[in-house]
Amino acid sequence: MRGPGHVGDDGATARMAGVRREPPRFLRYWTPAYHNREPEADDDPPGDPPAAAPELDCLHGILAPDLLNAAARRADDLGVSADRVLIQWGAIAEDAYLARLALHLDIPLINLTRAARADCPLPDRQFVAAASTGVLPLRRGDDLRWVVAPTVQTTARALCERQRRWRDPRLRLTSAAVMQQYLADQGAHAIGQQAAFDLQRRWSVLSAGPQRDSGPIWRQRLMRGLAVLGVVLAVPLLAPETTATLLALWFIGFAAFRLVACFWPSRPLRRRLRRPDDALPIYTVIAALYREANCAGQLVAALEAFDYPPEKLDIILVLEPNDRDTHAALARLGPRPHLRVLTAPPIGPQTKPKALNWALAFARGDFIAVYDAEDRPEPGQLRAALDAFDQHGPTTACVQASLSIDNRTHSWLSMTFLAEYAGQFDLLLHGLTALGAPLPLGGTSNHFRVPVLRAIGGWDPYNVTEDADLGFRLARFGYRAAAFASTTFEEAPVTFGNWLPQRARWMKGFIQTGLVHLRHPLRLWRQIGGRGVATLGLLVGGHVVGALAYLALLAVAGLALAAESVPLPAWLQPAPPTALHCCAVMAGFVSTIVVGVAGLARRGRLRFAPVLLLTPLYWLCLSLAAWRALAQFVWAPYRWDKTEHGVAARAPASADAAGQTGVRGSASDPRRPLRASASC
Repeated sequence: MRGPGHVGDDGATARMAGVRREPPRFLRYWTPAYHNREPEADDDPPGDPPAAAPELDCLHGILAPDLLNAAARRADDLGVSADRVLIQWGAIAEDAYLARLALHLDIPLINLTRAARADCPLPDRQFVAAASTGVLPLRRGDDLRWVVAPTVQTTARALCERQRRWRDPRLRLTSAAVMQQYLADQGAHAIGQQAAFDLQRRWSVLSAGPQRDSGPIWRQRLMRGLAVLGVVLAVPLLAPETTATLLALWFIGFAAFRLVACFWPSRPLRRRLRRPDDALPIYTVIAALYREANCAGQLVAALEAFDYPPEKLDIILVLEPNDRDTHAALARLGPRPHLRVLTAPPIGPQTKPKALNWALAFARGDFIAVYDAEDRPEPGQLRAALDAFDQHGPTTACVQASLSIDNRTHSWLSMTFLAEYAGQFDLLLHGLTALGAPLPLGGTSNHFRVPVLRAIGGWDPYNVTEDADLGFRLARFGYRAAAFASTTFEEAPVTFGNWLPQRARWMKGFIQTGLVHLRHPLRLWRQIGGRGVATLGLLVGGHVVGALAYLALLAVAGLALAAESVPLPAWLQPAPPTALHCCAVMAGFVSTIVVGVAGLARRGRLRFAPVLLLTPLYWLCLSLAAWRALAQFVWAPYRWDKTEHGVAARAPASADAAGQTGVRGSASDPRRPLRASASC
């Protein structure tokens, strides 16, 4: 990469205003944008003017006139095709509607179950793109046919308008579900390869995956192990005082930078009028689920509670092929017109970011929101995200909602989670936004501009905190991320056995993120600037280094105390901690408590502040997680430790919302915090 705004070393660019948004020429006619443009003189041939909702003409005499008129009015209010309204209402099934439409337009229906991949002349990358456009060319002998699946993106109204102007004998109709199944079956290899390896192939230097020029995987693992041993053992033994001093200064820098960012003044976003429904874009919502049968129904209910027209929602739940229980749980909920269930193929690592990339290929929206299985977002979050995109401008490619814990009273760990999140979301990340620094994004409740997300390679399937990595990668391509006014409630681990694997995975991902982006430090500095490097080095790196050093410092202090009463070998007698070391630890304690108390006060949960007296114990837990992460980084860098959800009773959403009147970003103050890099 050459600098901000550049896609890669080959010189291809994806500048803020230069990401391609128009479909290929053969698709333009079927898109809503084509029919929303200014009319041209030769658009309409002589004869009768077009009907208000021509896509409903095929249903006259089938459905009641009042129902058709109501659907037409609703479609006009939303700016969608009226068939989507009827299907959403359950007035007619999609297959039944397509049968009537095909008869009315004299367009044959096509059965794609007999079509093979070789029948489609598109190369793999364009074949993948057909998953979101709903238009696919197929060859039958010497004939080329265009298969159209009416969706929110490729509308039945546009198809009717085209047939009214000129009849195309090459057209064939199929349902969106049938086309999706064909693409998933015949394109499993191509789309799966893109989901798992696209970033690595395009910009290997930005991927945490195995590097092609570094030899076999076993050799890379050996080199990682030797490097870790060298840093952990050799350097402290050869230069113990220098190492201890540098670690202490690093940790003091971490504490100081966090305090500065937390209390850096930020400007609230302006209040905006409610956006009319016809001005709302298609919004894709993705949740990657694995062994989440307990949460499936709750998640679907939460996503269907959005204050957003369901006709403009494109909800995708992506599952793993070996997760039969979650498949069964979703099947029991029954079909929903705006909800699709996809199964990621067993290609590449079995991680959440790989599954998200698979779903990204099928996304039909202009914007994407990502959620976890246990999430309960506020109903107005999608509208609030669009307002945030508008106010922050086109260079903002991602906006992040805050997270809050709704099972906070179950254990001291969940209460500490609440305090940690409150300080992180309500203070720290808002300060980073005001400073113009990159944000280590949260793995849930983040919202993206789809063209930008695709242009920069999507998520890194090999990074187990793909959220943090993506925040810095956006900055390297010249884009920003920002907080916005909405909250998502989630479930925190309540036992140490469930907490430790999750936190170790986050720590391992921070290590991956730091090492990936520091491969070329000078290039990184030119691309994201000093504040960006400080955010990566002090906040992300300092978090891990401080956690690792804390356990080592306790061991040194314990040996120093033991040496006063028990004779120890000379090589085992450490130098006692210096004033600088004690100052570093105290700075960490003070910053954690101050940030936690201020965050709890901001969120209206100050009664939980006494749990911060357990900060030294919590740090010990963090240190254990960091050492586990370091070991896994050597031997299992891409292993995704699953966090169990649905194991704790949770407060009603209304009770959580009622306690937020003092939160920065609540309904009374249009700013909310960002989540730290953490995906469940």
